[in-house]
Amino acid sequence: MRTKIRCGWLVGYADGGHVLWRDAELVYESTQIIFVGERFEGAADRVIDAGKKLVIPGFIDTHVHSGHRASHRLISDVGRPDYFGQPFFEISVPRAGTRVGGDPRYARPDDTAAAEELLLNARFTVAELLRNGITTFVEFGSQLKVQEALDAQVNELGIRAYLGPGFDSGRWVGGPGGRLTRVIDEMAGEREFALALDFIERRAGAHNDRLRGILVPREVETCTPALLRAAAREARARKLPVAIHAAYNIHEFFDIIREHQKTSIELLEEVGLMSNTLNVGHGNFVAENPLMNYSGGRDLEIMGACDCTVSHCPVNIARRARFLDSWERYRKAGVNIALGTDTYPRDMIMQMRTASYFGKVASRNLRAASAAEVFEAATLGGARSLGRDDLGRLAPGAKADIVVIDLSGRGTLRVGPVRDPIKSLVECGIGDDVDMVIVDGIVRVESGQIPGIDFAELSARAQVAGERIWAGWADWDPLGRSADEMCPFAFPRAH
Repeated sequence: MRTKIRCGWLVGYADGGHVLWRDAELVYESTQIIFVGERFEGAADRVIDAGKKLVIPGFIDTHVHSGHRASHRLISDVGRPDYFGQPFFEISVPRAGTRVGGDPRYARPDDTAAAEELLLNARFTVAELLRNGITTFVEFGSQLKVQEALDAQVNELGIRAYLGPGFDSGRWVGGPGGRLTRVIDEMAGEREFALALDFIERRAGAHNDRLRGILVPREVETCTPALLRAAAREARARKLPVAIHAAYNIHEFFDIIREHQKTSIELLEEVGLMSNTLNVGHGNFVAENPLMNYSGGRDLEIMGACDCTVSHCPVNIARRARFLDSWERYRKAGVNIALGTDTYPRDMIMQMRTASYFGKVASRNLRAASAAEVFEAATLGGARSLGRDDLGRLAPGAKADIVVIDLSGRGTLRVGPVRDPIKSLVECGIGDDVDMVIVDGIVRVESGQIPGIDFAELSARAQVAGERIWAGWADWDPLGRSADEMCPFAFPRAH
């Protein structure tokens, strides 16, 4: 079927970058765009009138952790100083001999009771992504059962995904007195790696090729060099993209230097992982960051020379009093910047705005991290990280992954008069402005609604699950704290 969209504003693509059309038309047939321009002279089976709206390529979220993220509600405005602002230490490092409670992402693989929670997490994740205009996402290394639950939702709700069970050679636990301790289990890492390869081999290309595989060695400091080299070999042999958390926390930075006499980025280069389809999760603590006090660093040079990607998650790290230092320096080095949500909310418009504001402040340059640059990071940057020239753009031959944005403010004065729709989107927009989402030529969100999804019911189920997680916090917290002790309410509770 051939569909034509009449666009008030349209972000097209020409000469290697986005271009802005006014009062244009876009036509797609089956899964592919066939026309972008002023007027399409041929016939169309369906016409969508977006005459007062903005039509853009679907956002690409390069850093997703599945779930409703109830645990992250406990790390706002608080945290252990010895963790140096690293969020996952606060929410996923259990006391030695225990497991993180209530969150199925950390359940034992043979825990059949977690199946319903896994379904809730996967459904919540995919629905939230789609509702916010994200048409492609990269899941960052959850275990096999999480990937299988996401696989089913990719099929049902129609999003595009890069999935692959994460693997590593160990994990962090809280030792005596809550001391951060790394436990190594090389055999477990090899088993997880084999499971990841098997899942990718079985599932890659599923759902009309909307599901593809990605190798995810979870963190550079919890993987042995041997495991990283094996991942590099398989990535090259199978032509797979790779995602890994690296250069993302102070403990990791100094541990890698102490153990290997090189930075995390230098280690990734040595083991053969550095490439134009390597997605470095966060990458904000590179050697050149003044906070590291490291002389002679060349991490940005290495990443730029390889066209490596940093999946920048500005909202998540800003919560922890951190930022990318600096957007301008990464860009000048040739590093590809893509955007990820990581945690809640999975609102790419909010991520773009935060990236722009902090990018200007950190670069001390009001022209840095412009609306154009952060929009490109949310679209073309993500496509580059995956080695795709058919995503993140609206052009003939590209996939029909299309988002329609309502810039009216929806009964409010929030947006005001619109001169440049991209600047208005980045400066004033919110995820709720997404009106329609098309993935692979199929409408998946219309008038803000997803067929088969009751947002109120899904939210209520997530609240119940969250209450259960918070109630059991002391059972595994390294310091034995309750949720209220770890994260006091913003104001004292009234009696």
